[in-house]
Amino acid sequence: MSSLKQYIDLYNENKLVFDQSPYAISQLRNHAIDFLARYIQKPSKEHVAYPELATEYFFAPDYGLNINRMQFAVDIAASFKCDVPNISTLLAVVVNDTFRPTALLEKNLPQGVTVCSLAHIAKTKPEWTSKYLNVLADDSTAASALNTLLLQDGVVIHISKGVKLDKPIQIVNIFNSTAPLMASRRILVVAEEDSSAKVLICDHSQLRDVEYLSDEVIEIFAEKGSNIEIYDIEESTTTTRRIRQVFCRQEAESAFTMMANTLSGGISINDFHVSSIGDNTHTHLGGLVIGALKQIVENKVNLVHDSRHSTSDQLFKYALFEESRGAFGGKIIVAEGAEFTDASQSNRNLLASDNARMATAPQLEIYCDEVKCSHGATTGQLDERALFYMQTRGIPQEEAKLMLTQAFMADVIESISFDIIRERLRFLVEKRLCGASATCSTGECSGCKTSNVN
Repeated sequence: MSSLKQYIDLYNENKLVFDQSPYAISQLRNHAIDFLARYIQKPSKEHVAYPELATEYFFAPDYGLNINRMQFAVDIAASFKCDVPNISTLLAVVVNDTFRPTALLEKNLPQGVTVCSLAHIAKTKPEWTSKYLNVLADDSTAASALNTLLLQDGVVIHISKGVKLDKPIQIVNIFNSTAPLMASRRILVVAEEDSSAKVLICDHSQLRDVEYLSDEVIEIFAEKGSNIEIYDIEESTTTTRRIRQVFCRQEAESAFTMMANTLSGGISINDFHVSSIGDNTHTHLGGLVIGALKQIVENKVNLVHDSRHSTSDQLFKYALFEESRGAFGGKIIVAEGAEFTDASQSNRNLLASDNARMATAPQLEIYCDEVKCSHGATTGQLDERALFYMQTRGIPQEEAKLMLTQAFMADVIESISFDIIRERLRFLVEKRLCGASATCSTGECSGCKTSNVN
């Protein structure tokens, strides 16, 4: 039986419960189930670097679902015991797949900024929800259709026209279930004209011996002149699988930044779909990966320039240790009429083990003249000459390897415009490379050693 069919059957068996969702959500399910039924009958050809990244394999384990919306107790502080202190954010938490605002969130939200439950907005403002929800994703993949079929809650971030939000919004996704669990997570971001905001998304799994799967969709509407920055940090367990699909539509003169940083996890897929439909847009995509043990991380990009005088840059870096594997698939499409586009794409990879593997496939499709585009990929090992030089200066070999790996990641970190988040990521990368998990549940960092990736 198809791994997806088990979830269709589960939905049909519990249709009365799912139908209790607000109409703005439940009305999307018929299209989703039709898409999945067609997909099962005739699966689309997937060009995957490793078998584990294929849809049928990814969803194959029999995960449970929180259909009846049970409340899971969670110790939020446990996710931050080894974290960087004194970062002030507008904080909200998603426990498995249920939105939970913190006590001070609504009190501290500035006028013109909304951060709330998707289920609440779908119930109170159905016309607004229908205007945006699933418009960009539109069940274009099996994973996004499954997310829509099983969706019951999510997060809405709305920045009104002209609002410039200084303090970052932080969404913390936490898995906390004693049994295998799949969460259908959805984030809907609407940045109105001339608005700006920064969003930090953190993923954690609090039980290390339980299997979890996050099927997440993020839809971002960057209206004219807006500037939206999203920084993602994944620090989950080796038993966690995550597929995150990001859909963004940029209107004229908007700027969109998203960086996906995978520090620990099991199998992680980040799939970006960005459409630049207005003139003079800018898009910055990137991130870093530190892989260890048998971890697998893939970043995929489909960026369409469909307007004039637009720019984009991409920089993804991987440092792979032990038997970890990485994959990168990047496509830039410059459509007809998109003159004076300036687009660049770079993927650079460091294999720190003989057993680590990397598959990379940058691509360009250009359908007009008067453009400037470049792409490239490199895969190699640490510079032996630099290691030798550092050792002759009295630096131990392992410390020298750590320093060189940190230097390799430096330009990705430095590209973050927000200094607090930049310093936070620098701290977490240093700690991860030293072999410590940033999500330990003990009070001492020395008590949570994982794979020694240095």
